[in-house]
Amino acid sequence: MQTEQKHSSPIKIVIDDREKNCATAQVLSKMPDTEIQVQRLILGDYEVEGKVLFERKTLVDLTASIKDGRLFRQGIRLVSSPLKCVLILEGTSRDLVNSKMRREAIQGALISISIILGIPILRSKTPEESARLMLYTAKQIQHNECMAIHRKTIRPKGKRRLQLHILQGLPRVGPERAARLLDQFGSVEAVISAKKDDLIKIPGIGQHLAKLIRWAVGADNK
Repeated sequence: MQTEQKHSSPIKIVIDDREKNCATAQVLSKMPDTEIQVQRLILGDYEVEGKVLFERKTLVDLTASIKDGRLFRQGIRLVSSPLKCVLILEGTSRDLVNSKMRREAIQGALISISIILGIPILRSKTPEESARLMLYTAKQIQHNECMAIHRKTIRPKGKRRLQLHILQGLPRVGPERAARLLDQFGSVEAVISAKKDDLIKIPGIGQHLAKLIRWAVGADNK
């Protein structure tokens, strides 16, 4: 007796048009039981089953986005989406040989993305493995829907509540400090980009805490 049922409908994947020529997109396009659509996505590189957004980065892309500060800003935009967001890191350690970036800096950035922003990180070695991860995710979604599994979400509703939730992931930043930071700077992105001297001006944020915040979100974690 078969234990796995055949999917009654193809897996729907929307590929961002800026990603269509990459190897991962080409692999997905050739896989059976998929329905591929190419269009401009506001967020992410791949939208799977209208439920999950995947941001795909090679390890070379990752180090470049850490250096220019783009990684955390992308993460903030991703968590503003009503869809579940996932970061796929593609490549092997050999890709980092010429990056000239300290291991601690990379680890610090990944901690910020996974722990502070709550974005799951999946690792793949090749474009083929990245494509399979996306398909596995879609199959799990279909399976869970068939089994009528419902999980209570803890994602806050409303932009301000979401922003406060993100800021409370920073070291020693509770609800009151998060509210003061957001009121002063206006956005999570502005808080993350703020200099230590500007953070110190906020009531309840002293020298030590400002240094901790900069350590948590900065690329150079000395």
